[in-house]
Amino acid sequence: MFNLVMGRGSVVSEAMTGDPRITGISITGSVPVGRHLTGACAANMKKLQMEMGGKNPMIVMDDADLETAVSACLNGAFFQTGQRCTASSRLIVQSGIHDAFVAELNRQMQALKVGHALADGMQIGPVASSSQLEGNYVLRGAGRRRRLRSAGRGHLIRETVGYFQVPALFIWANNAMRSAREEIFGPCASVIRFDDFDEAVSLANDTPFGLSSGICTTNLRFARDFKRRSAAGMVILDLPTAGVDYHVPFGGRTGSSFGSREQDSYAAEFYTSVKTAYTFAG
Repeated sequence: MFNLVMGRGSVVSEAMTGDPRITGISITGSVPVGRHLTGACAANMKKLQMEMGGKNPMIVMDDADLETAVSACLNGAFFQTGQRCTASSRLIVQSGIHDAFVAELNRQMQALKVGHALADGMQIGPVASSSQLEGNYVLRGAGRRRRLRSAGRGHLIRETVGYFQVPALFIWANNAMRSAREEIFGPCASVIRFDDFDEAVSLANDTPFGLSSGICTTNLRFARDFKRRSAAGMVILDLPTAGVDYHVPFGGRTGSSFGSREQDSYAAEFYTSVKTAYTFAG
């Protein structure tokens, strides 16, 4: 078996899929790389396990505790610079709580400290590369052309070298915009307004990804129903979508994951082969 974290266009995959000593490949990478490897591994009869992208929704119902909801969304969207496949990049907020939620989330987002990731008191480090930073700006530019209001945009200059970005909140977004469809992998989140619970579930599931999802609510019926109807591999209540436990299976559906789950006993399915042995007892 072979574990790999790889980016788009890697040539390493060509050597691995053709090497007869490698019987399986487990990767964390992009959807284009995953699609390429799916065909290559199938042609060479190799096992494949993949974790790819995410565009994870967090629903905030009118009955949610505002402090809890803002804390979960702030952490899920912006901590670790938003560079988590499980980040809350779509905040789907009900009309009654929308304005208060946006105001408080924006206030706390603006107060986040951005700088060297190992410095005392820093909460957000740099994005991974110059191309990642540029891509984040491109998506924000597309939002401005659609008259999408963005709170907190700009490139920060710090004493240490790095691609430091002000966290951004796209307000009055909708689920058809690029910022709500494509994985950004940076400290950016879209706020999408809704009126009723069924609309919220529909918006949450309207994505090519299906990794993690969450809901903030004090209504047990909403919580139960969302856990059942969410088209994601992991569903979380009143906590960040990026907060996962290493002792339980990790993985999603559709464009987010392929093959057996990572972590827990499910991970053993990929790294072992079942053998059935018959013994004559006559």
